[in-house]
Order: sequence, then C-alpha cells, then structure tokens
Amino acid sequence: MKKNQCPDAEADSLTENYKFINHRKCEFFPCHETSDEAGFNCLFCYCPLYALGEKCGGDYVYLDSGIKDCSRCLRPHRRDSYDYVMSRMGEVIDMTAAAGHHSR
Repeated sequence: MKKNQCPDAEADSLTENYKFINHRKCEFFPCHETSDEAGFNCLFCYCPLYALGEKCGGDYVYLDSGIKDCSRCLRPHRRDSYDYVMSRMGEVIDMTAAAGHHSR
C-alpha cells in the first residue's frame, strides 16, 4: 500500500493488522478493567465516539456534574472494535459539520 492511500483501495492484498494494536508497554495498560488483556485494543485510546453522547453505543454513565464517564466501557477496546467505530464515524463527521465547523 502506498503512503496516504486508503486501506480499502487495495483491500484484496492487505492484512487487517491496522485494526488492532495491543500496547502493553503503555504506563496505563490496560486503561479499563478487563479479563482479556491479550484482546484489549489500544487503537482508539481516546474514544472517537465520545461526542455522540447517549448514541455512542458504549457502557457509560453521566456523573452528577454532567460529565460522561466511560471508565467501564470496553466498546472501543475490543479486538473487533475497528469496524464498529468506523461505521459510526459518519455521525461524528456530520455532527461536527452541523456545529458550524468548516475547512479553513
């Protein structure tokens, strides 16, 4: 695959290694309690679906302060999380565009 090329462009010749990373040397690994450290996916270290609020599909609670607490959520950290997160990114992009953010 050429640099800066979309992974789907050469899908037949690619592995799917880009969908999973397990960063055991991270000082915070694992950042969420899990019984499956080998399957813990660090690719989405900070969840890109956080901004979707109640529509993210994860396991969260809202604190009394109104902050969304995702400390119990493993949705973006499962081995198979890539396809789910990417299937929802259009909503994040649409939400950002609707908020008045435009290219500079």
